[in-house]
Amino acid sequence: MNKKNEEISNLTLSQVEELRKENRDREIAFSASLMESGSGHIGPFTTDITLTYRNVFTNIGNAYNPITGVFTAPLKGAYMFRVSVYGGAGTAASVFIVKNRERVVVAHGDQTQGELNSSNGVVLILEVGDVVYVSLLSGRRIVDSHNNHNTFSGFLLFPLR
Repeated sequence: MNKKNEEISNLTLSQVEELRKENRDREIAFSASLMESGSGHIGPFTTDITLTYRNVFTNIGNAYNPITGVFTAPLKGAYMFRVSVYGGAGTAASVFIVKNRERVVVAHGDQTQGELNSSNGVVLILEVGDVVYVSLLSGRRIVDSHNNHNTFSGFLLFPLR
């Protein structure tokens, strides 16, 4: 422990600033919900669509694009993603977390009465430029409001070489 404290105290100001800069490059996290205001249904559509989560709570590192709904990995690493889905009875609510056009995990809810919700998450190893987004399945419908029922979030757990 004393040796570690000695190493820390021997760091120069420029070394400390360099470590801060290095860590700042690794600060990647976003969280967003679908609607910026109002409420309504999204879907059903005849084909799968990429959902655009426009109400951005956090976008550290600006790797999430609220116009396209796509997260693009700025560096190689292990990332955690979460999605929540909310809908109304009568039409199933089903979304996939998708990596580079491949479905990875689903959040699905279906019931005849009342409201429904589901969530799911996954840790993915991403290379620089890999994309992750949420896809609403064709024939499915979700409901959102100012209560932010439908969310998509992700963050870098740690970089990889």
